[in-house]
Amino acid sequence: MDNLKKLSIWVFNWFLSLFQTRYKVTVSFNKEYGDSDDRTFITKKILVQKEKHLKFRDEYDRVIEYRSASGLNYIIEDV
Repeated sequence: MDNLKKLSIWVFNWFLSLFQTRYKVTVSFNKEYGDSDDRTFITKKILVQKEKHLKFRDEYDRVIEYRSASGLNYIIEDV
C-alpha cells in the first residue's frame, strides 16, 4: 500500500510538471556569447532578476546565484 501511495504522488507531481514553465538561462562572463566561458541552465523559477544580480532555482532544486559589480550578461529564454 505504501508503494502505491508513493507511485500516485509521483504520477501527480509528474502531471503537474508538464504545465510548469521552464526557462533556459545562459550566463556569459564577458561580452561575447557562444565562447567557452558561457554557462547554460534549465530553470524552474527565476527568483531575482536585476542588472547586477541573478538568482534562480534550477531543475534539480538547487539555488544558483550570480552577482557582479559591473553588471551581468545573461539571456533568458522560454523552453
